Amino acid sequence: MWKGLISLGYQRDKYGPYARLYQHVKLYLFNPSSAIYSCPLAMTDGAARLIELFGDESDKQEYLPHLLSRDPQQFWTSGQWMTERAGGSDVANTETIAKKSSDGRYELYGYKYFTSSVTSEMALLLARIDDPQNFKLGSKGLSTFIIKTRKQDGSLNNIIVHRLKDKLGTKALPTAELELTGSEAKLVGNANRGVAIISTILNTTRVHNAVASISAMRRGIAIVRDYSSRRKVFGKFLCDQPLHVTTLSRLEVTFRGCLYFLLDVLGILGKLEVQVEKSNFQDEFMLRILTPLLKLYLGKESVAVMSECLEALGGLGYMEDTDLPRLFRDVQVTSIWEGTTNVLSLDVWRPILGTPGNFSTFISRIFKNMEGAHGKLEQVRKVVEISVERIQKHVESVKAEIPENSARDFAYSLARTYIASLMVCHAVWSKQEKDVNMALRWVHDKPMEFSGEIRPGDREIAMDVDASGRMRGVGDGTSTQVRSLY
Repeated sequence: MWKGLISLGYQRDKYGPYARLYQHVKLYLFNPSSAIYSCPLAMTDGAARLIELFGDESDKQEYLPHLLSRDPQQFWTSGQWMTERAGGSDVANTETIAKKSSDGRYELYGYKYFTSSVTSEMALLLARIDDPQNFKLGSKGLSTFIIKTRKQDGSLNNIIVHRLKDKLGTKALPTAELELTGSEAKLVGNANRGVAIISTILNTTRVHNAVASISAMRRGIAIVRDYSSRRKVFGKFLCDQPLHVTTLSRLEVTFRGCLYFLLDVLGILGKLEVQVEKSNFQDEFMLRILTPLLKLYLGKESVAVMSECLEALGGLGYMEDTDLPRLFRDVQVTSIWEGTTNVLSLDVWRPILGTPGNFSTFISRIFKNMEGAHGKLEQVRKVVEISVERIQKHVESVKAEIPENSARDFAYSLARTYIASLMVCHAVWSKQEKDVNMALRWVHDKPMEFSGEIRPGDREIAMDVDASGRMRGVGDGTSTQVRSLY
C-alpha cells in the first residue's frame, strides 16, 4: 500500500479538496489489474471514514493507523458483513444478536450469508443489542460493530466459516458464508443508530464501485481499439470499417460521459470533506442524489460496454486468454453490489422528497454546467432544457410516496441529463471539436425521455396469477408438472 491507495484520500492537509480525486484516479489505473483487490480496498476506505466520523478516540488510535498505513506489514483491510439469509439491501430483519460482556465489549451471535473479503483483519457489521429494556425490531434497533477476525493467538475470533461462495465472477476475492459464535466486537457510535452510521461505508463504497465500472470500460475499449488497428477483415483493418468505427465511437462516448460524471462527484465529495466545520448544504444535497445515480448508471453501462467489447473481437472475445471474459464476469457485480439498480433508483428519490424545494439545486447545477454553450452546443442545451422541464413536472406531481413504477426510468433520465450538461461543460472548456461532437452524440444516443405513468398490465405480465389473484412464479397453481426451484 506504499502507493497510498487509501491514505491519499485522507491527506486533506496536503491535497485539500483534490485528495479524493487523486486517490480515485490512482485506483482507476489500478483496478482492472488488481485481481479484485480493489474491493477490500473499497471497504477499507469505508471503514476508515466511518471510524473517522463516529469512532471514539480509542477506535481512531487502534484502527486508523492500520487502515491508512502505507507499510504492507502494518496495513489492514476491512470486510463488510451485513447480508444475512433474510436479505441484503433490506437489513431490517437482521438476526445477529450482540450480548454485552462485563468489560463493556460485546459478543456477537448470528449467521452472515454473504461476507466480502473474509481474509481481512477486521470487519464492520450490523447487529441487534440484546437488551430487554431497549430491544427494538426493524432497522431502528440495529447498531454498528467492529470485529477483528482473529484473536491475539492467531485463531479465528469464534467464527465458523461454513463455505466459500461459488460466484459468477470476482473469483480472486474470497466471499464466505459464516457463523458468529460469541465473536468479540466493539460498538461504534451510538446504539440503535447502526443504519445511519453504516451508510457512511455505503456512500464510500458506491463511489469505489463506480471507479471499478469506469476502469473496466476503459480497459475493454483499449483492448478493442488496439485489436481493430491490427485485425484485417475483407481487405481492410477493422478501424477502417465504417460500421465498426461507429460501434467504437458509441463505446467511447459512453465511457467519456460516465468518466465526467465520476470526476464531478469526486470533486463534490472532496470539497465536502474539507469543509467539515462549515457544511455546504447544496453540495450535501447534490451528493445524496448523485452518489446513487452514479453507482447505478455506471454499473449498468459498464456491463453493456463490456458485452460490446467481447463482441467487437468476434470469436476471440469469447476466449479466456484475451482477458475480456474475466472482465465481463467481474464487471457484472458492479450493478449488484452496494444496491441493485432498482434499490438505488428508490434511494435517489429520498433526498428529493425528504427536503422539498431543494431539488432546484440539482436543476441549477445543470444550467450552471452549460454556461458558455454556443454554436453546435446550443443544440445540446435545447435537448437538455426539454428534459429538465419534463423532470421538473414529474417531481412537482409527486407528493409523498415514491413513484416506484417509474423510479428506474426517472433515474436514468436524471443521470443522462446531468451527464449531457457535463459534456457541454467539458466541450466549452476544451474548445475541441471532438468534445463538441461527443456532446452531440450523447444526446442523440442516450434518450432522456421517460414516462411517469403507471403501465397497464404490469402485474399480469410480470408474473402468473392464480384464480385467487395470488401472484406465482410459474403457472396458475393447477399444474403439477413444474418442480419448484426453491
